[in-house]
Amino acid sequence: MKKFKAVVPMVVPIVATSMMIVAPHSQAQSGIDSIANAIKSGTHNLSFRLRHESVEQDNPLSDADATTLRSRLALKSGSVNGFTALLEVDNVSTIGSDEYDSFILDEYRGNHSIIADPVYTEINQVSLTYKIDDSQNLIAGRQRLNHAAQRFIGGVGWRQNEQTYDAASYTYKSDEFSVDYSYVWNVNRIFASSKPSAQRSDLDSDSHFLIGSYKPEWGTVSGYVYALDFEDVSALSSITYGVSYAGKLGPVTLNAALASQSDYGDATVAYDAEFYSIDAAIAAGPVTLKAGYEVLGSDDGVKAFATPLSTLHKWQGWADLFLNTPANGIEDMFFTVSGNVSGVALAATYHDFQADTGGADYGSEFDLIANYKINDVVSTQLKYASFDSDGFAVDTDKLWVSLMVAF
Repeated sequence: MKKFKAVVPMVVPIVATSMMIVAPHSQAQSGIDSIANAIKSGTHNLSFRLRHESVEQDNPLSDADATTLRSRLALKSGSVNGFTALLEVDNVSTIGSDEYDSFILDEYRGNHSIIADPVYTEINQVSLTYKIDDSQNLIAGRQRLNHAAQRFIGGVGWRQNEQTYDAASYTYKSDEFSVDYSYVWNVNRIFASSKPSAQRSDLDSDSHFLIGSYKPEWGTVSGYVYALDFEDVSALSSITYGVSYAGKLGPVTLNAALASQSDYGDATVAYDAEFYSIDAAIAAGPVTLKAGYEVLGSDDGVKAFATPLSTLHKWQGWADLFLNTPANGIEDMFFTVSGNVSGVALAATYHDFQADTGGADYGSEFDLIANYKINDVVSTQLKYASFDSDGFAVDTDKLWVSLMVAF
């Protein structure tokens, strides 16, 4: 498998060059013209995200401050005989404040609080898509995979260095049905850096992602299977079966999910754990009220339901203290109030966290966010999270100020 992985990136250019050499002159010229037209009809996008993040924790670690800039250039070709190419390159650099632990093995490692935005330049995406017909596509290469609400499979787009997947994917989409399947041989995590890191930047994978959805007028029903097998971090290997619903029942917007997880592949611990969640939202004039309850269950404290490839920042509080599910599991009851004031989108969320097994209180968290779109190119965001510990982790306060520019 490793030999196959190493060969894949070289196959396309070698085959294309060989075809140009052996083809008759007229066919070669036609191929050159097609490639030229694909480039001319392609698109490009340039975006920047400047963000200052500060972290204060009630522990011996020094406070962390990071002002980082993510610059992203994306180039997409036009179609040639159904094929489309994509290249996306990211650079993350610091501007000003840079006293933070990004897991890089430097003077800040273990001395400051963590802000997981290491400095790095990488190919974020490079893929080739073949359009079979109007409803089906094949995609091969490094790609972004965001399933449903990203509760199990996501890109961690909140962090400056996004999580992407080296994979071969098939997608089918019609008005009512959709199917996404991916075979993933490598996970490109958010910890890649220009220097040695305390975290693995890649996960050598032999994993399968499958999700199918039915979309009638009354909502979306999805079923999924995620078989995760990691050679280098066997503790993350698992298989998950689940179903979910998202839709509206009268004035109420409803989301619900149920899943079961057990050991799989190279996993070294045998366990069975359950996941379930439900939330409902309703508009009350200019304000929307939302309440929810989510449980990542535990197998009697042996091991809990885990979602290592989720966009974890979206769930269980923005302070990011539950990125790894505690062995006793977690129950998260939350309430959100949101609305819009003079073009500023505002939301406040309160979380109460407890253990699934044993009933221990973990603590509570209060989250605030304000988004303002200046125009079609520039937008801003102010975000705050405050976790009040009741025996789990430590009191934590985080503040983010962001400016986004996209062309």
